[in-house]
Amino acid sequence: MITINVTKRLTTAEGSITAHFDLTLRKGEFVTLFGASGAGKTTLLRLIAGLEQPDSGVIDVEGEVWFDSAKKINLSPQQRSIGFVFQDYALFPTMTVRENCLFAAKTQEHRDRIDELIALVELSALAHRLPQTLSGGQKQRVALIRALVRRPQLLLLDEPLSALDPAMRQKLQDELALLHTKLGVTTLLVSHDIAETVKLSHRLASVQKGNIVYCGDPMEFFTPQTLSGKLQLIGEILKIEEDFPSIIVTLLVGSSLVKTVISREEALPLNVGNHAIIATKAFTPTLMPLKG
Repeated sequence: MITINVTKRLTTAEGSITAHFDLTLRKGEFVTLFGASGAGKTTLLRLIAGLEQPDSGVIDVEGEVWFDSAKKINLSPQQRSIGFVFQDYALFPTMTVRENCLFAAKTQEHRDRIDELIALVELSALAHRLPQTLSGGQKQRVALIRALVRRPQLLLLDEPLSALDPAMRQKLQDELALLHTKLGVTTLLVSHDIAETVKLSHRLASVQKGNIVYCGDPMEFFTPQTLSGKLQLIGEILKIEEDFPSIIVTLLVGSSLVKTVISREEALPLNVGNHAIIATKAFTPTLMPLKG
């Protein structure tokens, strides 16, 4: 069990706030931190990793205290059993794939499992290549397995797939799910992607203004019970157009564009960039084979 209960004074675009993060993770669980930019998601990862110090509170990882303000305990990042994967890969440019992984190894046991991890993400043929010769997806695979070399108690992922194109992002989501199933490392992911969150997470923790306001099933969070339609689709709003007397909204659902007509009243709370649910009560589907 991992218990995090810390406070930290944050400076945001809206002014200074006191964030209070209260979260418990079960061993082997995959939890996603979901929320708007500036809500405090990355700050929470940095507090857990020891890259920033909380103002007060406790971080206890499977019985080992990493931080306790009352007892003046604050383990350094090197003393914490974590793997941290950033969006920008953070690979050493002069080291090969295998050398980047070896750099993270501290024991012979760690070194012995590097080839196994490289094979697990299908990079064996590229093990002696330098990072600049790899694609973005390949670099992110290297960053991921490098973080797993020491079998950390906690894997922290700060939007690691957000810079990738949709097809590569979906492929790496599948690989991340496979790695989690095989290795069982407790994982905390920061993501803005609804499909990614639902696909990977056991639980979702919604972060708003430095507070966790919901922690539970992702589907329950994204599909409120007030909607009873037979069909529900979740998408990102790309465009809102006037077509008097109605409004046309264009959404990205998966990799498809969907347009829907709504009333002006329904459009009032919507903005481009928001995620929204399309729900319909009447649903008579027609299925046709996809050509090509």
